[in-house]
Amino acid sequence: MTTPLLEARALTMRFGGVTALDALDLVVHEHEILGLLGPNGSGKTTFFNVVTGVYAASMGQVLLDGAEITRCSPQAVYRAGVTRTFQRSRLSLPLTVFDNVAIGQTQHLNPGLVFNLLQRDALRRQFEHTVEQVRTLLQAFSTSMAAKMWQPAGSLSMIDRRRVEICRALISIPRLVLLDEPSAGMTHDETRELMDDILMVRERLSPFTIVIIEHEMGVIQRVTQRCVVLNYGKKIAEGSYEEITHNAEVQVAYLGQEAA
Repeated sequence: MTTPLLEARALTMRFGGVTALDALDLVVHEHEILGLLGPNGSGKTTFFNVVTGVYAASMGQVLLDGAEITRCSPQAVYRAGVTRTFQRSRLSLPLTVFDNVAIGQTQHLNPGLVFNLLQRDALRRQFEHTVEQVRTLLQAFSTSMAAKMWQPAGSLSMIDRRRVEICRALISIPRLVLLDEPSAGMTHDETRELMDDILMVRERLSPFTIVIIEHEMGVIQRVTQRCVVLNYGKKIAEGSYEEITHNAEVQVAYLGQEAA
């Protein structure tokens, strides 16, 4: 068997007397799109926060391609090839689209004072290379996005802001992208359009692995190969979309009543 790209082993996260993740075992295979589902408060975003080093796990392990990253800093996890988006927008709206996307490329930029003050030709080449990278990534979504590169991010529509956040997560060429409710605040049509864009960009660039938290079940059904369902921090179901939607325990978790 091949080594999973991401693996959680008995992963536990406690906040005082509250157990947000309860001995969770979860595997993500390379190149797949995994849906992470569950009612509000089930531990989905907490899982993302533990994987990316925002929270230090209380117990258990997180492994990336077999190497432990359980208590790595967010910067170290990023350098290892894991990026993410957030449910609430994290854009700096007064800054340009370029600035917001280029922030995701910090591991390849030289922040040194000597470099920036004295090696001006190298700095210019670095800037020009970054501009081309950002433009190429925006064009992968649409030519109109690339035309907005020097506009303030605050001037964009909600769907374009989401595109910018995803571009920021992709510019470092990650192996694993964690998408936390990318459809939040959008209409059904905008959600469908955004997911089409993500799948198209994934085909054009590289088949990076995705774990997506999403309450829009139509999105989960259309884009995922496999789903994991959490409730109270525990995994209660795993399988295809069809399998988990017919699971009685999943129906109880979502509906709060016994399935007929």
